[in-house]
Amino acid sequence: MSKDSTISVTRLVRRMRNLLEIELGEVWVEGEISNLRRQSSGHCYFTLKDNGGQISCVLFRGQAKSVQAELKDGLQVRVYGEVSLYEARGSVQLIIRKVEEDGQGALQAKFEALKNKLQKEGLFEQHQKQALPTHPLSVGLITSATSAALQDMLHILGRRAPWIQPYLYNVPVQGKGAERDIVKALEAWSAPEKHQLPPVDVIIVGRGGGSLEDLWNFNEEVLARAIAACPIPIVSAVGHEIDFTIADFVADMRAPTPSAAVELISADKEELLKRLQTNKQALQRCLHNRIENLELRLRQGKRSILNQTHERLLREPLMRLEQNHSALVESLQTALKSKQEAIQTLSLRLQPLHPEQLVARQQEQLKEKTQRLQRAHQQQLTDLETRLSHYSGLLRTLGPESTFQRGFSITLNQDGKVIQSPDSLTTGDTIHTHFQQGHLVSRVEEVKKGGKNQT
Repeated sequence: MSKDSTISVTRLVRRMRNLLEIELGEVWVEGEISNLRRQSSGHCYFTLKDNGGQISCVLFRGQAKSVQAELKDGLQVRVYGEVSLYEARGSVQLIIRKVEEDGQGALQAKFEALKNKLQKEGLFEQHQKQALPTHPLSVGLITSATSAALQDMLHILGRRAPWIQPYLYNVPVQGKGAERDIVKALEAWSAPEKHQLPPVDVIIVGRGGGSLEDLWNFNEEVLARAIAACPIPIVSAVGHEIDFTIADFVADMRAPTPSAAVELISADKEELLKRLQTNKQALQRCLHNRIENLELRLRQGKRSILNQTHERLLREPLMRLEQNHSALVESLQTALKSKQEAIQTLSLRLQPLHPEQLVARQQEQLKEKTQRLQRAHQQQLTDLETRLSHYSGLLRTLGPESTFQRGFSITLNQDGKVIQSPDSLTTGDTIHTHFQQGHLVSRVEEVKKGGKNQT
């Protein structure tokens, strides 16, 4: 080989990289993460290995933001990326585009299959969905009683629309069989009287965010069909904004988060009051402008007509005009009074829901329950004292002291057991005889069993 055919290291490495990228390109690879290193720049470097080999991997910051799995050493994953070669070191590496935990791909395929099935049946069609009530007065919350999502919903509901009464149906929202508990809750609220539940205007089914496995209960077919069959409008609020479940597609409305679901069903209190005030001012301006316009027309009519004819000819028309003017003013004032009364009624409805009123009622209920608890505790103590007195009397009547007072004694063997028959004794045994006052220690010299003597 001549020197003219010699190439530089850079050209060799570049040809190797081109060959890898063309021949292999982008592939799915599965293995175990090791030597994970997170850089301050946001890039992640790690090794993907199995029993037979390993390859260096790099996950740049842009793709790392979209990865939901929590990367750590020892985690089994499936990655999608491009096989390349790092020219500066001449090392083969895999540039990662996607990362899925082991088994997530199968779940995603199952998700897509069910989604396509239900979509073909028409369960996602808009005409199948119910409209949410404009101003609901009650809402059913199907979620975990210990979840942060519940606290967020209650906080926002109390701030935005305290007149809406929330009712909780506590269910597990994660784990095997959790979807069946959610189905039971939906079926119960579909017939609230039968299950002794308060009727509600709308239902929110939700939980906080998590992995695909954490949210999987909301991808089960049995829950999807229960949501579609529920006669009450349902808002699905599962996970974060980027999370989508089958329940989201079937529900009447999908909210990106549980907090957003509460905002969807409730009009802001301050916004409603501002709207009423704006309408009141607009109505007053309209009434004022209408009256001024009519008065102007009246003055113009008087001037134009009186200049041409005698005042007597206009007397009756002017009287009718005055009457119409008075009737119009009265009608507009009545309408204004009606609006003011509506505002007053709404204010009275909101007054009992003021936090001070709510706290006062809660304190009164707490005081009443405390008194009931104290009375029950006192009654229980009285009952226990009566039972103790009764048992003490029985003990005095049936105990050994009563036996001693009647002149009897009790004889025990050397093990402290009551001697009920001479058959349990032998010559030479020590026995203890107890009287009302003191006891006697004896030694057996002779035992008579069944009329025979034993010495």
